[in-house]
Amino acid sequence: MYRKYIACFLLTGMTIISSWLCARELKIDRISAKPAFRIEYLDASMEEDKESFVEMLGSVSSGQRVVDYEILEQTKKYQLSDKDYDALLRIVEAEAGGEDQDGKLLVANVVLNRVNNERFPNTVCEVVMQRDQGIAQFSPTVDGRFQNVRVSEDTKAAVERALYGEDISQGALYFCAREKADSDKLKWFDRKLTRLFSYGNHEFFL
Repeated sequence: MYRKYIACFLLTGMTIISSWLCARELKIDRISAKPAFRIEYLDASMEEDKESFVEMLGSVSSGQRVVDYEILEQTKKYQLSDKDYDALLRIVEAEAGGEDQDGKLLVANVVLNRVNNERFPNTVCEVVMQRDQGIAQFSPTVDGRFQNVRVSEDTKAAVERALYGEDISQGALYFCAREKADSDKLKWFDRKLTRLFSYGNHEFFL
């Protein structure tokens, strides 16, 4: 009889312990599932944010390229005919072929300053070929250099800078190479003009 009671007691105890263990395991599974779900949700959210950020960067970059292109188009100050453009390239090469790019830019600036000044012709070709009392304003046009030069890429770059409006000439309308100019011409420069500065082999005047 006692054996029967003991067996029932043991069976009841084992049932209670088993139930408690199952409940505890289920609770642990639920707890561990929550962080896993949270991590998975965060990963998905972060991936969406990353894609949105990349799309935003692409849009901004594309828009910036459009803005840069529009600004570049708008800032070109001079629109020359092919004839005037060729004349500007040739006179810059002939006058400043041995100068650095800024020295070439300065010669281009002087030519364009004259085009914009009412005392001079209003096209590049006319400015370059102008004669005052029979004297050429630019000596390369009479000694063959203007006609025979081979224009360098550096000269083209300098001229492009000038055409886009870069001007470092302080408004200069004249220049000369003092070491090569004749004395009478230099006297006229010194007496009649205002010296601004020198750069490379040239002096610039207003």
